[in-house]
Amino acid sequence: MQFVTINENKIIYNILNMNKNYIHIYNNLINFTRNKDLYKSLGREDNFSDRLTLFLLHFSFFLKNFKNKENKIILQEIYDFNFRQLELSIREIGYGDQSINKKMKDYINLFHSMVSEVHFWKNLTRPQKIKKISIFLIDFKEIEELLDYFELFNDDLSKKTLNSYLKSVSNP
Repeated sequence: MQFVTINENKIIYNILNMNKNYIHIYNNLINFTRNKDLYKSLGREDNFSDRLTLFLLHFSFFLKNFKNKENKIILQEIYDFNFRQLELSIREIGYGDQSINKKMKDYINLFHSMVSEVHFWKNLTRPQKIKKISIFLIDFKEIEELLDYFELFNDDLSKKTLNSYLKSVSNP
């Protein structure tokens, strides 16, 4: 009986520890998404829909940069954690269970489309990148500024390790 309790405690510890480790990454991505300068240059108000789209775009670049065999398990855990956090955020807004399930499915599909589009990012020309990013940011006026922003973001990601994101919170 004590063995079961020890295993349960270990599972609970691992879940709490995972939350502690991955919350830094989630908060980093949220901080990048909340960057007021990003919205000022776009001439847009900060709203949930745009913030979510930008969050998913940041996250797709994040996964693209750190995807490798060694990181496979941890990136899956980060993916699961981030989407759990998004679901909690949507619940806090007040959507019902049926709405949440539909919205989460839509967001996950959108995210996977983004990951597909940025997968070969470094091999694309600037016009191709503008076209790809425009797929998700249809009515954004300053798409070239957004492209410049994500080029810098992508470059910054490539200069850091996954571990550096696990340990600290970055500022945009």
